[in-house]
Amino acid sequence: MIGTGVFTSVGFQLAVVHNTWTIIILWMLGGLLSLFGAFAYAELGTHFSESGGDYIYLSRLFHPVLGYLSAWAGLTVGFSAPVALAAMAFTKYLSPFGLQNNVWLAVAIIIVIGLMHSFTIRHSSRFQNSSTVIKVLFIVCLIVIGFVLPGNNSNAINFNNSWGHEIITPGFAVSMVYVSFAYTGWNASAYVAEEIDKREKNLPRSLIISTLFVALAYILFQYVLLKNATAQELRGKEDVTFISFNNLLGITGGKWVSIFIAIQLVATISSYLWVGPRVTWAMAMEHKLWKPLSKQNEHGIPVAAVWLHVFISILLALSGSFEKVLLYAGFVLQLMASLTVATSLAIKKTKPGAFKSPFKPVLQIIFLAFNAWVLIFTFIERPAESLIGIGILVLGLIIYFFDRPVIAKKQGIDTRNDCF
Repeated sequence: MIGTGVFTSVGFQLAVVHNTWTIIILWMLGGLLSLFGAFAYAELGTHFSESGGDYIYLSRLFHPVLGYLSAWAGLTVGFSAPVALAAMAFTKYLSPFGLQNNVWLAVAIIIVIGLMHSFTIRHSSRFQNSSTVIKVLFIVCLIVIGFVLPGNNSNAINFNNSWGHEIITPGFAVSMVYVSFAYTGWNASAYVAEEIDKREKNLPRSLIISTLFVALAYILFQYVLLKNATAQELRGKEDVTFISFNNLLGITGGKWVSIFIAIQLVATISSYLWVGPRVTWAMAMEHKLWKPLSKQNEHGIPVAAVWLHVFISILLALSGSFEKVLLYAGFVLQLMASLTVATSLAIKKTKPGAFKSPFKPVLQIIFLAFNAWVLIFTFIERPAESLIGIGILVLGLIIYFFDRPVIAKKQGIDTRNDCF
C-alpha cells in the first residue's frame, strides 16, 4: 500500500487547501474510509474462495457486466496506472543524479519487474516480501528523522481556523482523490485470496492491520513534509519528499533519501504487477475475447496477463502527465471500489468461518456516501480527467457486449443462494 501517492500528493493538495489541519483531516478520512472498505473486503474475501477480488465479487453478487468492468478498469488504469506513476516518480526522484524524467528508464524498470514476476510464485513472493520490508522500514525511519531533527523555521505548517471552511470546498473533495489513490492497495490481499494460507484468519488480519498501520504512517509523514518545507516550495510539485528532506538533511542527505524512495517505488511497481494480472486472469478464464490471457506457465504464473499489464503501463508512462493520469485513475478506482463495497451488502448469510463486517451496514453506507460526494465534486472541478475515466469504462462496456462468456460457473449459481 505504501507507494507513489504518499511521497508525491501533498504538493497537489497544497494547490487548493492550505491549512495543516485540513491536510491531516484528509489523510485521517482516507485511512478511516479504507478501514471501512477493508472490513467489507475481508467479508467478501472469506466468503468466496477464488482469487480475483472485485471481478469475482461483482460478477457473482450483482451482474457479470460489473465484474467485467472492474477487471477492465483494473487492466487499463487500476493496476497499470499505479505502475506507470511509480515508474514516472522513480525517475523524478533520481533527478539529483541527472536522470529526471528519463522516460526510457521508467520503461526499463517496468520491464525488469515484469521479468521478476514471470517465473515462480516463490521467486515473486521473495522479491515482494523483501522490498515491502525495505519500504516499511524506510518510511518509519523518515518519520522518526523528521520528528527528531529540528525542522525548518519557515515551513508550511499552518494551524489557523481556516480548516473549517476548507473541508467544505470542492478542492477538499478533489484532494481526497489523491489521498484515495495513495491508499490504493488496502484491498490487495483479497485479490490473491487463493494464495493465502488459513484465509479466514489471515486475510482479515492482513487487510485491517495493514490499513491501520499505513493510515498512522501516512498522517505522520505528511506532517513531516509540511514541517520541513514551505508551501511555496511544495505546491504543485511531485518530488515533495526530496524537497523537504533536502532542506532537513542537506544535499547529500537528500540524495540518499531520493535513492531509497526510488527503491521503494520499485516495490510499488512490483506489488501491482503481482496482483493486477491475477484479476485479469480471473476475467480471462470466463470470457472468449480474453482467453489468451488465461495462459499460465508450469508454476501457475499468468505470464500473458503480466506482460499485457507491462505493455499498458508503459503506454501510460509514455502518454500523460503525472497529475492527469493520477486523477483519472483515482476517479475510476474510487468508483469501482464503491461498487465492490456495495456488494458486501448483498451477502445475506455469512458462511461458517467467514469474517463478518462490524456495524454492518452503517460503515458501508458511510463509505459509499462519502465516495459519492467526492466523485461528484471531482467531476465538477476536474471534468476532463473525470470524463477520461468514464470514457475508459464506457469502452469496456462496449467491448463486453462483443465478448462471450466461456462457461457459466457453478460457484456463481451457488453463491447467489446466499445473497439478496
